[in-house]
Amino acid sequence: MTARMPLMSHLVELRSRIIKAIVAVAIGSVVGVIFYRRILEVLAEPYVNATDQQLAFFQPTEPFSLALRVGLFGGTILASPVIIYQVWRFVGPALTQRERRYVYPLSGVMALLFAAGIVLGYYTLPLALRVLFSFGEGILEETVGVNFYFSFAMRFLLAFGAAFQFPVFLFAAAALGIVSSQALRRQRRWAVVFVVFAAALMTPGGDPLTLMMLATPMYLLYELSILSIRYILRR
Repeated sequence: MTARMPLMSHLVELRSRIIKAIVAVAIGSVVGVIFYRRILEVLAEPYVNATDQQLAFFQPTEPFSLALRVGLFGGTILASPVIIYQVWRFVGPALTQRERRYVYPLSGVMALLFAAGIVLGYYTLPLALRVLFSFGEGILEETVGVNFYFSFAMRFLLAFGAAFQFPVFLFAAAALGIVSSQALRRQRRWAVVFVVFAAALMTPGGDPLTLMMLATPMYLLYELSILSIRYILRR
C-alpha cells in the first residue's frame, strides 16, 4: 500500500485530473462542433424513422444553441475514455499494487461498455419514440421542437451508457474484497429488483418496452460480472 497523501496533495491531484478531463472534453467539443451537422443527422434519424417527419425549431437562435449542445455532447462521448482514465488515476494511489494492475484493463472495459450502451440506446430510441407517440395517434400530430427532442435523446443515450458501467463497479468491489461471486449469486432476486428499478429511473420515456430493453442487458451484464469475478479474480 502506498503512503497516505496529505489532504492538500489529494486536492491538487483532483484539480489536475479535473483539468485534464475538461481539456479532453473541450478538444472533443471542438471536433463535435466541426462535425455537428453529421452528428445532428445521426441523432435526428430515430425521430425521422419513427414519424416520417423532420424536427422543427421555434426560435431563430435554436439552431446555433443546438450546434453548441451537440458539439458538447459529441465532445463528452469522444473524451469518455480520457475521463474514465483520469478517474482511475485519481483513485489509483489508494489501491494496492495487486489492485492497481486492473486499472488499465478496467478503463478500457468501461469505455467499451459505455460505447456499447450508447449504441444499444441509439437502436432502441426509435422503438421508444413509436411507443410514446402511439398514445396520441389519431388525436395529436407529432410536431416536436428540436431542442426538446435532443435533450430527450441525449439523456436517453447517456442513460444507456451509464447503465452499462455497473458491472465494472461490481468487479472493482470484488477486487477490493467487498463482494464475491457467491454473494452475488445469492442476491440474484434482489439484483433483478434493483436492475428494474434502476432502469425505470434511468429511462426518460418511462414506457415498459424501453425499460425492459435496458433492464435485460443490465441483468445479463450482472451475470457476466459473476463469471468474471469467479474466473478472473477467483473469488
